[in-house]
Amino acid sequence: MKKISRGIGKFFKAIGSFFDRWLITPITKGMLRLSDLFKTNGKSFEKFINNKQTLIVISLIFAFFVFFYVDRNATTIINQSAEILYDQPVTAEYNEEAYVIEGLPESVDITLIGRRADIYLAKQYPSHEVSVDLRELKPGTHRVELHYKQAVQSIDYKLDPSSVTIVVYEKISETRQLDYDVLHRDSLDPKLVISDIKLGRSDVIVKGAEYKLQQVATVKALVDINDLSNPTVGEASLKEVPLIAYDAQGQQLDVEIVPSTVDATITITSPSKEVPVQVVPVGDIAFGKSISEIKTNVSSVLIYGEQSVLDGIEYLPVEINVESLAENREYSVNLVRPNGIRDMSAKTIIIDVTLDEATTKEFTNIQLQPINKGEGLGAQAATEDDAYVTIVVRGSKSVIDALDPTTLKAVVDLSGLKEGTHSVPVQVSGSDLRLTYETKTKNVNIRIFPDSR
Repeated sequence: MKKISRGIGKFFKAIGSFFDRWLITPITKGMLRLSDLFKTNGKSFEKFINNKQTLIVISLIFAFFVFFYVDRNATTIINQSAEILYDQPVTAEYNEEAYVIEGLPESVDITLIGRRADIYLAKQYPSHEVSVDLRELKPGTHRVELHYKQAVQSIDYKLDPSSVTIVVYEKISETRQLDYDVLHRDSLDPKLVISDIKLGRSDVIVKGAEYKLQQVATVKALVDINDLSNPTVGEASLKEVPLIAYDAQGQQLDVEIVPSTVDATITITSPSKEVPVQVVPVGDIAFGKSISEIKTNVSSVLIYGEQSVLDGIEYLPVEINVESLAENREYSVNLVRPNGIRDMSAKTIIIDVTLDEATTKEFTNIQLQPINKGEGLGAQAATEDDAYVTIVVRGSKSVIDALDPTTLKAVVDLSGLKEGTHSVPVQVSGSDLRLTYETKTKNVNIRIFPDSR
């Protein structure tokens, strides 16, 4: 405020000096000359001029004149103001079918300078258009000026930036195959599966600078599951699915795609499969004890997922810890979904395990089966004794008595073995998981030879 007051004071002083030098002094001299011209009435004129009231009136007239002049100019200075219009859009005029422009900002800031009333009036106009005319430019790098369509001529304006460096490229076009991505797939009901998506067209035209088109690795339609109002089994249609171009790193590219959207038909299914529950005891129960019975409140579950995943699942394993178990016990187990399975008809299962005294029984002449032979190789037992083994089965007597010997297996794994005779460990197993299986023969000799068949 002090700086403003001093400035106004200097302004008034300068105005006073100006009028004193160029107005009051010349008028006084003029009066004296008039006095000399009218010598005959000199005394009367001199008396009129020297009259005190006359001098007061003349002084008041000049004082009012100076006051109004200074007041008008001071008011103009004090009312000066400035305001910034942020993020005003920039419009470029050029042949969009033939050229691509890079480096041109999407928006600029406009500073309006003038009287508050004029700035207020300028802001009321609906458009503050900033434009640049590029119609005469050829491919290459150019420095161009931005222009503001000034609606009120009494204000000044400044653009930030007011000029920019742009690059003009020739626009070329190429045809690209169209693919799709599914967004928000997990928001779909777990029992439902997107089994197929058909797009309204198989290819699109991509336009842009040559170097940009060389970066385009794929063009995809972004099918958003959240755009489906009530997805159910059957076909659903989506209109105007947006298309996006990506480079090899998956970054979105700024190129023109014609058309920019595509329609899509989505086929929704609910593949399912009923599989049995298989309880798998883990650990060694107490010495002298065995499992005589395993009961579950759920014998099978309905699983949902992709059909290819369902085809690879024959049963649902459920592990229980029986380490050092010495008496009957009830288990409550949360079912674990296999990889690729989206939902199951049951989430938990109750398992009752009943124990019995343990006994053993031997099953003889179980023939060995070689597995994982190398390509072009054959295998056989080195001797007759190496061809068969005895399996010792431990468990509840009632379970062993009901055991089918054909479910017992004895194998030798030949992975990585070359031609010759090798001592190979024997592995035995059975289908009833309530029992344990051991072999009396730990290793057998197997001869590996070229298979001429």
